[in-house]
Amino acid sequence: MVNLTAMNGFLLMGFSDERKLQILHALLFLVTYLLALTGNLLIITVITLDHRLHSPMYYFLKHLSLLDLCFISVTVPQSIANSLMGNGYISLVQCILQVFFFIALASSEVAILTVMSYDRYAAICQPLHYETTMDPSACRHAVIAVWIAGGLSGLMHAAINFSIPLCGKRVIHQFFCDVPQMLKLACSYESVNEIALAAFTTSTAFICLISIVLSYIRIFSTALRIPSAEGRTKVFSTCLPHLFVVTFFLSAAGFEFLRLPSDSSSTMDLVFSIFYTVIPPTLNPVIYSLRNDAMKAALRKMLSKEELPQRKMCLKAMFKL
Repeated sequence: MVNLTAMNGFLLMGFSDERKLQILHALLFLVTYLLALTGNLLIITVITLDHRLHSPMYYFLKHLSLLDLCFISVTVPQSIANSLMGNGYISLVQCILQVFFFIALASSEVAILTVMSYDRYAAICQPLHYETTMDPSACRHAVIAVWIAGGLSGLMHAAINFSIPLCGKRVIHQFFCDVPQMLKLACSYESVNEIALAAFTTSTAFICLISIVLSYIRIFSTALRIPSAEGRTKVFSTCLPHLFVVTFFLSAAGFEFLRLPSDSSSTMDLVFSIFYTVIPPTLNPVIYSLRNDAMKAALRKMLSKEELPQRKMCLKAMFKL
């Protein structure tokens, strides 16, 4: 173990102390990270280059993929490097940045999922007003609000959590600087700031979840009145996976964050952390986009021999948007 009394940082224990298991963990995380990277980059590229996908739904999907790309990059590469080097040490500055970006991106992801559910509600339940409600200006403002809200949330969490006095060894039983695990190192759990922040985070996530659920209740009730069986099937096949992933993500994260730190089990912490840090960014491209017929058609067109040279010329434009 690193001498934590001489170094101003933390020791991430990870999944195992055995060298073979550390290598296995690094390989599994590397494969998962590459899959998430490839899937989300494909979504961003296809939506940017194909003008037929320049609609509010795909605009939000592109930003969801960007958030997923950044979200998984905050924790997984660091964990892979630690496992390969056999050293779980992380400096104080790295830990602060990791907490800030992790909370900021997670909050932004919950917010963008809420916006996406409202977009589907407006498209299905209020089709005559959809173009007015979700005009380009409104979509841009919604995305800006999502990113700003996430940044403010991350800033508050980082500022408050790292102002708490720590007692004992700075050992975190996680593969990243996880807030619930860091609270176990605090000398006291009864800070007014901690309680207020936990109440604010919980209430905000609950409001987002209720908004999403209510949007989909209205969507499903409208879908049941669609006379065409094909139309009903299309609505349910699009919306049910979305609702499942939102519920899965918020339930796993909520269960982990709402448990008392003193009652936490290290093994359970690791399992639940994978559910909300690694799995959603990897599966979201499949659930939200790659199952979509328009996305698959656009991807086939982009990779076709006739279109590929022209698309290569347009790649520079993607990074300017």
